[in-house]
Amino acid sequence: MADEHGSNPDYGAIVEDDPTKDIWRIPRDDLQAGREPGLIHLNRYPVSLGSHGIATFLQQPVALTPADLRAANVEVAIVGAGMDFSGGMRGASYGPRALRANDVYLPTLPAGGLPHTHVMVDALEELVIADYGDAAIDFESVARSIEPVRGIVREIAETGAMPFIIGGDHALMYPDVTALADVYGEGKVGVVHFDSHYDAGQFGMGHWLTHGTPIRRLIEQGKVASQNFIQVGLRGYVPAGEDLAWMRDHGLRYHFMAEVERHGWDHVMERAIAEALDGAEYLYISLDVDVLDPAFMPGTGTPEPGGLTPRELFPLLRRLCAETNVVGMELVELNPLVDPTYTSALVANRCVREMLTGVAMRKKGITEKHYLSPDTVDHGQG
Repeated sequence: MADEHGSNPDYGAIVEDDPTKDIWRIPRDDLQAGREPGLIHLNRYPVSLGSHGIATFLQQPVALTPADLRAANVEVAIVGAGMDFSGGMRGASYGPRALRANDVYLPTLPAGGLPHTHVMVDALEELVIADYGDAAIDFESVARSIEPVRGIVREIAETGAMPFIIGGDHALMYPDVTALADVYGEGKVGVVHFDSHYDAGQFGMGHWLTHGTPIRRLIEQGKVASQNFIQVGLRGYVPAGEDLAWMRDHGLRYHFMAEVERHGWDHVMERAIAEALDGAEYLYISLDVDVLDPAFMPGTGTPEPGGLTPRELFPLLRRLCAETNVVGMELVELNPLVDPTYTSALVANRCVREMLTGVAMRKKGITEKHYLSPDTVDHGQG
């Protein structure tokens, strides 16, 4: 039926003659002007507290172009993707900013200053890490944000660096994983997915992609082989019925918190790692912070009580990156606007550091099962 003006508008149409249509996604053309490719160090002093200086991810130097990544042989490029409108609560778009600013007390120190005491490996010493800025996001459209996110993640991976995406909501899994499939091949990248929700829904209020549907989209399109999709931490009130049947019929491997309740965390952790090693040539870690109990992670849009503790999650994140061939990672659904303390961003910061520590361990050849440093685990034992 025509509206009062006698036309049938396409409410989803892009106004092609709008001069602001693409200004959000076109990068400046002078990013390399006047300088040689390489990392840009923004801190004036070699040592500073976390509360000082210009905030970057883990206080690391900045790269702006693929040439910068290649020139510096960057091994991990962290990129923000502030998309948060595919779910019911806004605020996760501020996740990247919160994480950049959350080294509350850890200082920037010369090399060797901050080893992880469980394993005595310093990720910031062992790895070349860069803050690669943020992906372009159309703050009014998930659909228009997909390709810019996919493009910047692919751009990082094509240089040989490992992309680490900080969200933003979990719809990001679709462009992030699709980008890695572009580089490594469809069906060759498995996913270990931490979440309280299954995110493989068929429907999303009429939208093809929401933060509750990316898994089904990836599997339907053949980006990920369903048997190489491993889920950890599921609980609450979904999935059930047809959705659970879809997961089972497609051969997804999943671990509900009921399994933890029955068999214990160590049993589930060992199963998840064995499954990660069984099949896919490459692995991607997708960490929705709501896999953690809201006592430890109140700053998320869809909290679900009864989740993991940091003491349970941290070793699995570290072990996956040390013991398997991880080529990319994401941390999503951090919503600092609903946590008036710094707790959520602090715990998210440590999740990032656990994964980077595992990557550094693998680089050093420390890939044995559940390695812990004898300096700290066996000290004082007879």
